[in-house]
Amino acid sequence: EEPVLLAELKPGRPQRYDWKSSCETWSVAFSPDGAWFAWSQGHCVVKLIPWPLGEAELCKTSERKSRSSKAETWSRGAAKEKTLECGQIVWGLAFSAWPAAEDGDTDPACAVGLPCLVLATGLNDGQIKVWEVQTGHLLFSLLGHQDVVRDLSFAPNGSPILVSASRDKTLRVWDLSRDVLFPSGDTFLLSPGRQVQVLSGHVQWVYCCSISPDCSMLCSAAGEKSALLWSMRSYTLIRRLEGHQSSVVSCDFSPDSALLVTASYDACVIMWDPYTGEQLRTLRHVPLHSMLDSSSEIHTSSLRSVCFSPEGLYLATVADDRSVNPWEDPERGP
Repeated sequence: EEPVLLAELKPGRPQRYDWKSSCETWSVAFSPDGAWFAWSQGHCVVKLIPWPLGEAELCKTSERKSRSSKAETWSRGAAKEKTLECGQIVWGLAFSAWPAAEDGDTDPACAVGLPCLVLATGLNDGQIKVWEVQTGHLLFSLLGHQDVVRDLSFAPNGSPILVSASRDKTLRVWDLSRDVLFPSGDTFLLSPGRQVQVLSGHVQWVYCCSISPDCSMLCSAAGEKSALLWSMRSYTLIRRLEGHQSSVVSCDFSPDSALLVTASYDACVIMWDPYTGEQLRTLRHVPLHSMLDSSSEIHTSSLRSVCFSPEGLYLATVADDRSVNPWEDPERGP
């Protein structure tokens, strides 16, 4: 079946700045439970939208038409669209569960005994701001990067580990556990998050980071011809993945952690065995208009992003020719 456009989201406020980058959209994300959609709307703003859109609209309609199902309307209408004022251009977004509050906890973000959902935002000035989704409350900021935080990745196993990728050419590993103790002079202070490790090895801006679903490995992509594979246990470099002819800009693990894919400006996706570093397959993107017009410029086939589908049977790529392409793995597909 042909894909159906559900909605076109556009910023709802006039441009407040004179420079172009202030109104660009750099990142979108769905929450793990599929209940929220976040997008960097431009103008230093993130929009948090209850998902799917149809249910939110149904809630509004039923509220207007009938008063007989107040309980149903209340439950559906509990999640409200929110605007997060981040103060800086937002480049990276990532959702994760936040540990449950305990008795005596003064943090108003979560109910006692219940985990809540958080959103991490990577900003233009190197800050990472972490928000509680249900209330839109800013929990805390993480400081350490010296340039744009381009990408963020939470550990998929529910542990409060966050990895950030930056234009300062480093990746940083953060532990967002509640009430982490850290030394300050002769005493210990309480902090909602701490920097665990700084990973250095790239010589260009780091564009992308992805933690394997089994949380054993981390892949990072920068403006280089190789991607780096790191251990999430020792935080050391495992190997360089070399095979692309231009900058690697995106990477993703399959849901079972058995495969890793990387996408590059060379218009190729390479599928790897992350445990051995072996190249398993190469997929090349060919833009449609280049087959019709031999004079078209080759750079329009450059890939920008790649990801696996949730069940691991398909890949999707985004290219400079404005196309989104699905790929089926013949060894895994139906």
